[in-house]
Amino acid sequence: MKTVSCLILAGCLLGSLLCAETFPVPQLPFGPRVYNCQQSTLPLKIDGRDTETDWAQATWSEYFTDIEGDLKPAPYLNTRVKMLWDQTGLYIFARMEEPHIWAKLLQHDSVIFQDNDFEVFLDPNGDTHEYFELELNALGTLWDLFLIKPYRDAHSSLNGWEAKGLRYAIGLEGTLNDPSDTDQAWCVELFMPWSAVSEMAHTPCPPQPGDYWRINFSRVQWETDIVAGEYVKVPDKPEFNWVWSPQGLVAMHYPERWGYLFFVSGTSGSVSMTHYPPQVENAREYLRQIYYAQKQFWLDHGRYSDSLAELGMPIFSFNAKSYTPRLETTSRSFLITLQAEGFPDLYITEDGRLFSN
Repeated sequence: MKTVSCLILAGCLLGSLLCAETFPVPQLPFGPRVYNCQQSTLPLKIDGRDTETDWAQATWSEYFTDIEGDLKPAPYLNTRVKMLWDQTGLYIFARMEEPHIWAKLLQHDSVIFQDNDFEVFLDPNGDTHEYFELELNALGTLWDLFLIKPYRDAHSSLNGWEAKGLRYAIGLEGTLNDPSDTDQAWCVELFMPWSAVSEMAHTPCPPQPGDYWRINFSRVQWETDIVAGEYVKVPDKPEFNWVWSPQGLVAMHYPERWGYLFFVSGTSGSVSMTHYPPQVENAREYLRQIYYAQKQFWLDHGRYSDSLAELGMPIFSFNAKSYTPRLETTSRSFLITLQAEGFPDLYITEDGRLFSN
C-alpha cells in the first residue's frame, strides 16, 4: 500500500509539473535595433514610390529577421524600411521582395494579417501601454487600432480608433493577384501625422531632436499554392513572422523589445552621428526581468513575491555601485521601484506599465 501511495503521489506531482503554466519570456539577450531618423527637407508625395531626393538619401534599415531572431532560419525574402520626419509627421517606406503579390481582404479594419501584410507598431513614450498598430495588405486595405495594454496584461484593443490624417499608398513592382507571372516586390509608403497620435503619446509631439520612441515593423508571410488560377494558402501551414527588431518569441505585443527610433536634427544625407539607447534603458530592462519573474512566481504560487532572492533575481549594478529595488506587494498586485544615481526613479507594476517620475 505504501508503494502504491508513493507511486500515486509521484504521478500527481509529475502531472502538476507537466501542467504548470509558463509565462512567455523573450529568449534573446536584450538588444533592440536602432534607427536614426533624419529630417525631410520638403513634404513628400505619398504615392508608393521613393523617387524623391530625400528618400534616396534616407538610410535603409537592416534587413528583417525572423521574429525569434537567430533562433529560427533567416527570411527567404528580403524586407527593409526607411524613415523620415518633419514637424508635421513621420514618413515610412517599406520594400518587400515578393515573387507572387496577392491580397484578398477589402474591408477596412479586417484582420489584415490573414493576408500577407506589413505592420507598424509605435509606442511614443515607451511604457508598453497605450500604443498604436497599423496593418496594410497589397490592396491597400488598412487595419488601424489602439491598444491600451498588451495581450499579456489583460489587453483592451480599440478597434474603432482611426489614425486621422494618415496617408498611404501601395507600390507594385509586378501585378496583383496574377499567378501567371513573376513579380519583384511590393512597397508601402505612409505618412503618420503627429496629430493622429499626440493625444495619447504622453511625450512631446512633435518630438524634439534627440528624442526617441519605440517602434517595430512586422511582415506576415503565408505560403501559397496556385489552384484554378488563384493564390490559395497552403492548408495547416503557419505563417512566417519577419520583423525589423527581433522579439525573441512569437509575439509582437512585447513593446519593450521593439526598436529605438531616434529623431535626428539634420536633413537627409547630412548626419553621420549614430545614436544609442541611454543607460537608463538597461535599468528599465532590469525591472522588466523582475516583472517576468513575478508573473512566473504568480503562476507557480498564486501570489507575488517581495523578495529578490525568492524570485532568483540579482540586485542592480551600475557604475560599480549596487542598488536594491523596493518590492511592494498585495494579494493581487505589486509595485517595484528602482532608485539609482544618474537615473530618474523607475517603477513597474503588475500590469506591466514601466514608467518614471
